[in-house]
Amino acid sequence: MPSHAPAVTPRREFVALVALLTSLVALSIDAMLPAIGTIASELGARGDNARQYVLLVFLAAVGAGQLVYGPLSDAVGRKPAILLGLGFYLVGSLLCLVAGSFEAFLVGRAIQGFGASGPRTVAVAMVRDGQAGAAMARVMSMVMTVFIIVPVIAPTIGQMVLWVASWRTIFGGFLAIAIAAGTWLALRQPETLPPERRTPANPRAMAATARKVVSHRVTVGYTLGMGFLLGAFLAYLASSQQVFVQTYDQGEWFAVWFGVLAIGIGVASAINARLVSRLGMRRIVRVALPAFVALSVAFLAYSLAVDGRPSLAAFAAYLIPALFCNGFLFGNFNALAMEPMGTGAGMAASIIGIVTSLMSVTLAILIGQAFDGTVLPLVIGFAACGVAAWTVTAIADRAPRR
Repeated sequence: MPSHAPAVTPRREFVALVALLTSLVALSIDAMLPAIGTIASELGARGDNARQYVLLVFLAAVGAGQLVYGPLSDAVGRKPAILLGLGFYLVGSLLCLVAGSFEAFLVGRAIQGFGASGPRTVAVAMVRDGQAGAAMARVMSMVMTVFIIVPVIAPTIGQMVLWVASWRTIFGGFLAIAIAAGTWLALRQPETLPPERRTPANPRAMAATARKVVSHRVTVGYTLGMGFLLGAFLAYLASSQQVFVQTYDQGEWFAVWFGVLAIGIGVASAINARLVSRLGMRRIVRVALPAFVALSVAFLAYSLAVDGRPSLAAFAAYLIPALFCNGFLFGNFNALAMEPMGTGAGMAASIIGIVTSLMSVTLAILIGQAFDGTVLPLVIGFAACGVAAWTVTAIADRAPRR
C-alpha cells in the first residue's frame, strides 16, 4: 500500500499523535473508573476488592507486552509494531464488550492491555529516534501535557455514558478511538526508524541491548525509581473509586474529584516542558522528589493521628501538591533512564517498561488490596515508595557520567 505520510510530521501534530497513542492506556483505565463497581456487580465478581483487578489485570498485560513490542519495533520498524498492538487492542475491547462473566471480561482486559502496550512502548521509542536528553524530556513533557487531558475528562465522560447507556458502550468508544489512531498513524506519520538502523530480532542482539540496559547504573536507578513512583500512583488509581465512594461517600461526584486532582499533574508537566531545557532534568528532580517525600511523610503522620480518616478537604489538600510533584517526575525519570540508550532504543524502552510495570503493578496490588476503609494503606504506600525512589536515584546519580 503506498504511503500517504508527509516527509516530516509537523511537531505539534507529532506530539498530539504520540499523546493519543500513549493515552490509550490511561483512557482504558480512567474511563472505566466510574463503571468498575457496576461491572464487578453485574458480572459476578467475588469480594469488594476484586473490582481492582479490572485495572490491575490490564496493567499487568501492558507490562508483559512491552517485552514483545520494543524488540519487534527495532527489527521491523515503529509503525508496524504499533499497528499490531492496535489490532490486539481492538480484539480485547470487543471481547470485553460481549463478556458474560467477570472471568471472561478479565481475559478481554488482558488482551486489551497487551495491545495497548504496543502504542505505549513504541511511541516512546519513536520520540527517542529523533530526540535525546533535555530535548526528549521537553517533548515527553509536552506529550504529558496533552496526555493529562485524558484523566481529567475521561472519568466524567464515563460517568455521562453510564447515565444514558450501559458500561458496554464505553468499550464501543474504545473501538472507535483505536481505529482512528491507527488510521492517523498509517496516513500521516512517517517511519522514524529507517532500515539501516534496525536491529535484527535475534537473541544475541536482544541480549546485548539488555546487558547495556541493566549494566548502566543511571538507567537502572531511574528505572527502579520510576517503578516505585508508578507503584504508588497505580495504587491510587486502583483504589481511588473505593476511597472516594466508600470512605468519603462521594458517589457520582467521584469523576469530578478525580479530574480536578489530575489537573495538578498536567500543570506540572506543562511547566516542566518549559523549564527542563533551562534547568536540566536532574535539578528539577532534586527539588520535586524530596518535596513529594516530605509531603507524604507529613500527611502520613497526620493520618495516623486521626485514625486514617482525615477530612475530604485535608485529603485533597495533600493529593493536589503530591500529584503536582509527580508531574515533574514521570517525564524526567523516563528521559533520564532512556538518555544513555542510543541504538536499540526499542529494546531499551521494553526492558525499562517491563521492569517498571512489574514493579508498579505488584506494589499497586499490595497497597490496593490492603484497603480497609481508611486512607492509611494508600498514604503509607505513597510515603514508602517515595523514600525508595529517592534512595535508588541518589545512588544512581553518584555514578560517573558516561
